[in-house]
Amino acid sequence: MSLHSPDRLDLSNSTARVEGTNGDYHLRCDGDRTRRPTVTVIVPAMNEAKNLPHVAARMPAGIDEIVFVDGHSVDKTVEVAKSLWPYATFVTQTRTGKGNALVCGFSAATSDIIVMIDADGSTDPAEIPLFVDALVAGADFAKGTRFANGGGSSDITFGRKLGNKALNTLVNLKFGSKFSDLCYGYNAFWRRHVPVMSLPAIDEPESQWGDGFEIETLINVRVANAGLQIAEVPSFEKDRIHGESNLNAVRDGFRVLRTIRSEQRVAATTGGAITVADAATATARQI
Repeated sequence: MSLHSPDRLDLSNSTARVEGTNGDYHLRCDGDRTRRPTVTVIVPAMNEAKNLPHVAARMPAGIDEIVFVDGHSVDKTVEVAKSLWPYATFVTQTRTGKGNALVCGFSAATSDIIVMIDADGSTDPAEIPLFVDALVAGADFAKGTRFANGGGSSDITFGRKLGNKALNTLVNLKFGSKFSDLCYGYNAFWRRHVPVMSLPAIDEPESQWGDGFEIETLINVRVANAGLQIAEVPSFEKDRIHGESNLNAVRDGFRVLRTIRSEQRVAATTGGAITVADAATATARQI
């Protein structure tokens, strides 16, 4: 299974693919010279020791960097991760929550492209080439969606689906975006766009707005407000393999709703893209 020609994904007919002599993805750079973009996969994990072997088994060959972010696990998560990916970059998140873990991972990443996956086996690493494909074709941000042809979920409940649809509709109305799956966290983007997201600083000791599951909404809204080109990528969400999810649909749904309202207020006063100072103001209102 390869990053550029995975065993279960046929990309040979993809109009988004740019072929070189070796079949790799390529980017134009330095005049006539070309090179394929490098790819970092961020794996945030807390007590996922039993799930990591399943994730590693689906990881395509050719990934340039894996940044493994430990969420202060109390099982053997880190030991298992080091046995599976001995050359990965290992980071311990500075606070708690998925958002903080992801931002810690972004800070450690060094590749051209960053891919966000989950460590519980619900997001399939074998789909990574489709996200890279979309970025190479010209997108700034590749947004995973379970609700497009080729996507789906064996995990989402009726209540979560209904809530996601409501929040999705609200964001599209308020920000003029065209998301079909706001709350799905399987995404990829060019690393150069991280500053546009104005994410919480990782060196602050106190909790920040954006440290939790609302991180995905923050990223999506800010990317859309900045006018970046967004391409949706069909993705199939699987059931968590072992353990219990840290997601609470009601609690985290309200956090997402508060995030939307806050981002709308800031966007109304700034006229669009959110700066670091604007983000700090929004954060202060939420804490």
